Amino acid sequence: MLTNEILFFAGFTTFILTVLVVDLGVFSKKNHIVGFKEAASWSAVWVMFALIFYVILNFYGDRIHGITNMDELKTIINRYDPGEIDMSSAHYETTIQLYRNNLSLEFLTGYLLEYSLSVDNIFVIILIFSSFGVREKYFKKVLFWGVLGAIVMRFIFIFLGSALIHEFHWILYLFGIFLIFTGIKMFMNRGDEEEKIEVNKHPVVKLVSKYFPLYPRFVKERFFVKKQNQWFLTPLFLVVLIVEFTDLIFAVDSVPAVFAVTQDPYIVFFSNIFAIMGLRSMFFFLSNILHLFHYLKIGLSFLMCFIGFKMLAHDWLKSMGFETVYSLYIILFILSVSIISSLLFPPKKEKRHTEEQTQMNGSHVVMTNKPSSQKSITEKTS
Repeated sequence: MLTNEILFFAGFTTFILTVLVVDLGVFSKKNHIVGFKEAASWSAVWVMFALIFYVILNFYGDRIHGITNMDELKTIINRYDPGEIDMSSAHYETTIQLYRNNLSLEFLTGYLLEYSLSVDNIFVIILIFSSFGVREKYFKKVLFWGVLGAIVMRFIFIFLGSALIHEFHWILYLFGIFLIFTGIKMFMNRGDEEEKIEVNKHPVVKLVSKYFPLYPRFVKERFFVKKQNQWFLTPLFLVVLIVEFTDLIFAVDSVPAVFAVTQDPYIVFFSNIFAIMGLRSMFFFLSNILHLFHYLKIGLSFLMCFIGFKMLAHDWLKSMGFETVYSLYIILFILSVSIISSLLFPPKKEKRHTEEQTQMNGSHVVMTNKPSSQKSITEKTS
C-alpha cells in the first residue's frame, strides 16, 4: 500500500508543480498587474481543478492507499476514519464505494474549509504589501514563491501532525481548544481595521538583518543584488520570507481545522494544496472587493469555533449519527449568512471610506546602515 501512496502523491505533486511552472513561464513572462478578469479566470481554473479531483476521488479514491480487498479496506478505515463508514455490508464493492464517496466528500469539505480560512490570510498579505510598499506588478511573483514554500511547509506540518495524532489521539482535543480560542479571539478583534505592521520590529526582519546584509531599497523584481563584490538581500526577498512566515502561522490554525474533517493526511494535504494554489488568484480577485464582505471575519470566527467544538465532541457527534456531509452544510451555511449579511447591511460610508484609504495607503521601504554596521529597515510614508 505504501508504494501506491508514494506513486499517487508523486503524481499529484508533479501535476501541481507543472501547472505552477506553466503559469510562471508561459503566462507570467513579464511582471504585470493582475487585473480582475485574469484573477477571476485563474480562480475559476483552480476551483475547476479541485472539483475534477473530487470526481476522481469519488471513482478512484481507493487508489491512494492501494486498497485491493476487504481486509485492507478495514485497516485504512480503522486507521483514518473509524465510525465514518458503514461496515455492516459484507460485499466489498458496496463498502469500497461508500469509502470513495466519503473520501471525496471529506476532500471537498476540507477544501472549502481551507479555502474559506484563506480569506483571513489575504487580509494579512495585503497588510504586508502595504507596509513594505511593494509595487503591485510584483505581487504575483512574491505570491508564486510564497506558494512554493507553503507547499513544502504544509507537507511537513500535515504529515508530522498526522503521525502525532496517530500516536497521541488526545492531541485532537488540544487542537479543538486552540481553534475555539482562535475563533473567539478573531471575533473579539473583528473591528481592528487600523492594524499596521511595524517593519523594523517584525521578527523576520530582525532575524534576517542580524545575519545577512540588506540592500536599502527595491531593485525592480530582483531578490538579490551584487554591489562592490558583495551580495545583498533586497526588500522584495524579505517580503517573500514574511509571506512564508505568515503562512506558517496561518497553518497552525487551518491545518488542525481540516483534521477535524478527516484524519487521512493525504486528503488533508490535497485539500490544503488546492486551497493554497487558489489563494494566489483569489488574492487578486478579492483584494479590491474584500471591504464589501465586512461580516466575513465574524463568519470565519464562528467557523473556527464550530470546527473546534467538532473536535472536542467528535465521539459524541458520531454516536448521534453526525456525518461528514453535515459539516459541509454547516460551513456553507455560515459562509452564506456572513456574505449575504454583508451585502444586505453594508457598512456606513464613513467607515468604508476609512477602510479603503487604509488599503490604498502603502509605504516605501528605506534601509539604512547604522554605524555599528547592523542593518535596519524604516518606513517612509509615501
